[in-house]
Amino acid sequence: MEENATPHEDQDEYVLLDLDGVYGLIDIPPNANYVLTGLDTLNPVLIIDDRFKLVGEYEETIGTCIAFSEQDTPVGHEETEPSETNLVSGTRLIDSSQPSTKQVKPVCQLHKILKFKLSPDSEIRTAEEAS
Repeated sequence: MEENATPHEDQDEYVLLDLDGVYGLIDIPPNANYVLTGLDTLNPVLIIDDRFKLVGEYEETIGTCIAFSEQDTPVGHEETEPSETNLVSGTRLIDSSQPSTKQVKPVCQLHKILKFKLSPDSEIRTAEEAS
């Protein structure tokens, strides 16, 4: 091992962005553009759609926090013997009359949560102020 190498040099770190603190205060449009800066600082800044400025604070997770991905999977069954519709055994048939199911796979383990709140110096009007 090289003397200058650090043990965490090539390791990815995942962070959960928690927007519960601003839920109901602002209306974030789907697919809104955002800029996230200062991830290596104590208080990263998230600007959403050039309208909302949020300030974050890191919290360590308690216990194990795992992020999952979800994917639609068609329903099928394994053919163990030749049948009228399938002359080859050992193949998987897709049943188009059945709705697809969700397949969940773990993506990563999280160690930090980044909780956001509206910036105190923000000039942005909240949903409550607009009504």
